Amino acid sequence: MIHVENLAKSFTLHTQGSAVIPVIAGAGFTVAPGECVALTGESGAGKSTVLRILYGNYLAQGGSVRIGGVDITRAEPREILRLRRETLGYVSQFLRVVPRVPTLEVVAEPLLALGRPEAEALDRARELLARLRIPERLWSLSPTTFSGGEQQRVNIARGFAHAYPALLLDEPTASLDAVNRETVLELIEEAKAGGAAIVGIFHDLAARARVADREVDVSAFTPGAA
Repeated sequence: MIHVENLAKSFTLHTQGSAVIPVIAGAGFTVAPGECVALTGESGAGKSTVLRILYGNYLAQGGSVRIGGVDITRAEPREILRLRRETLGYVSQFLRVVPRVPTLEVVAEPLLALGRPEAEALDRARELLARLRIPERLWSLSPTTFSGGEQQRVNIARGFAHAYPALLLDEPTASLDAVNRETVLELIEEAKAGGAAIVGIFHDLAARARVADREVDVSAFTPGAA
C-alpha cells in the first residue's frame, strides 16, 4: 500500500545565503495493508520530514512515494487532495480547523466529504467523541475553545472517522491520560485489523511496542551517516 524508494529531501535556507541542508537521502521502505511501521531515530533525524513528504506537505528532491497507486512526489495537487479525501489519513499533533464550526461537524467532515449520508457521518462522529470522552455538552461548540488534551482527542476522532486504507500518525498518544491512551491504541489496532497500512512516530515506547510490527530507523538515511 505504501512504497517509499530512494527518497531524498533537503532544505534551502534563503535567509542564510541559500545554504542547502540535506536531511534525508536514499530512504526506502514499504508498508503492507494491516501493518504498522514506526519511524525511529534521534531528534532531528528527519522522522517528521518523512511523514510530511508522505502526506504531500513537503516536496521531495528525489525518489518516489507511492500510496494507493499514486506517486506523491509527482502527483498534481488535485490528485493529492483526492488521495487525502479517499485513501490517506493523517493524525497530527495539532488541530487545525475553521473557527466556529461545531466539534460534531469537524469530526464528521471526512465522511461528509466522501458523500456519506449526513446521519451516518454524524452518528460516527458521536460514537468517536463519546469513546474519546469528549463531554456531549461540548459537541456543539468549536474545538478551538477546548483545552490542548481535548483538541488532541477531537483530532484523533476526526482522523479515525473514515476507514482510510493508509494512515499517518504523529505522536497519537502524546499527553493523553492512561484511559484515553488505551482508547487510541485500540483504535489503531482496529484500523490495522481493518487492513490499514500505518506509518507512525511514537515516542511512547510502550505504545510503539504494542502497535508497531517493525521499525524503520530514519537515522540510517541521514546524509553522511555511517
